[in-house]
Amino acid sequence: MYKVLIIDDDITLCTMLNALLTKNGYEVHFTYEAKGVLKLVEQQFFDIILSDIRLPDADGMDLLKAFNKITPQSQVIMLTSYANYNTAVRSIKEGAFSYIPKPFSPSEVLSLIKEAIADKKVIEPVENKLKQNPNYIEGTSAAALQLAKHIQLVSPTQMSVLIIGKSGTGKEYIAKSIHKQSTRSEEAFIAVDCGSIPKELLASEFFGHVKGSFTGAYEDKKGYFELANKGTLFLDEVGNLPYDSQIQLLRVLQERQIKPVGASKWINVDVRLVAATNNDLKQSIKEGTFREDLYHRLNEFDFEVPALSQRREDIMQFANYFLYRSNNYLNKDIKGFTPEVVQAFEQYEWPGNLRELKNVIKRATLLATDSEITMNLLPADFRHLKPVDDFVLSNPDTEKETIIKALKASNNNKSKAARLLNVDRKTLYNKLKRFGIDL
Repeated sequence: MYKVLIIDDDITLCTMLNALLTKNGYEVHFTYEAKGVLKLVEQQFFDIILSDIRLPDADGMDLLKAFNKITPQSQVIMLTSYANYNTAVRSIKEGAFSYIPKPFSPSEVLSLIKEAIADKKVIEPVENKLKQNPNYIEGTSAAALQLAKHIQLVSPTQMSVLIIGKSGTGKEYIAKSIHKQSTRSEEAFIAVDCGSIPKELLASEFFGHVKGSFTGAYEDKKGYFELANKGTLFLDEVGNLPYDSQIQLLRVLQERQIKPVGASKWINVDVRLVAATNNDLKQSIKEGTFREDLYHRLNEFDFEVPALSQRREDIMQFANYFLYRSNNYLNKDIKGFTPEVVQAFEQYEWPGNLRELKNVIKRATLLATDSEITMNLLPADFRHLKPVDDFVLSNPDTEKETIIKALKASNNNKSKAARLLNVDRKTLYNKLKRFGIDL
């Protein structure tokens, strides 16, 4: 259940919002003054904070700045009777998710809160995610939720899983998550890069060997299958296995037995297989480089990991996660990212996916001397992206085209599009209606 904090001295408004949001499944807390609010948000996390911009005992803009420091994962929406463009732009530049002038309709505030929840920053604090699983964090996009559903569904079973995805999409992290949620979680998780083992050593690496079985075998050695016995064996880039080795792997999966190189006895093994590939294995089957029977053995259940460019809503969530890890690794205390960096991250195509994002943030964290990651700390590729000025509504003849471009750049998130266009959401909705834009 998402938690919402309302800060407003209008008792009638608080009562109305409390009833509306509670009816729609939110846990609501409200207060009529700013006193004690900062202590409250330090003690518990709120997904959404609705704050009046003018309070009897505080300036809402000062509260907004404090929220950004104390609870940066919360989404702050400013409420005000003093609706004007300058206030809207200022609140958004100071870190508010959006701005809503009074009076507003129930449907309008519900729609805005849903957008805020779907947006990049509404997640459990990163620290809490890491306590649950220090090696894996989920996104909140539709693609991420579908992926999490598949992981939760298949993890408790004994089915072999094939994870398909481009390089750097986090396939090994997903394999570890499957293992952690399985009945084998207390046993070993052994990860193998199938493309890094020399062909002549594959049998020894997978099945082990006995002392003296070949030159250089100075002692008995357990192979990956025996090391993973009772646990999970993760075969990364399984499509890189030589054809002869695929036959040996298939035999093990069928018989559930291995024979170390040079040994005379078979050893029973109980291993769950999770494999990953960035190749089109069906095409490899057609080309005769991958065995169809092995493919079906590995692929009792499969799913595709979307590229980072296909789940842009998740980019800043992962960015915050990698910043947290980089701070710990480098003993730094960088608080976040400037708006220009956030926009650049959301526009960039990320050909290296999560691995590239992680490396970019680690490098920037190392170089940073202030409290935020700034544009000058990013690689040169990011400095060629289109600036915010490309979305300025300065020409009536191209206004419709500019709005459509902003919507596409923000994955049809109207709040983000409004920020790119430097207008408030009401203005954007009026323009969408006037131009008949329905994306």
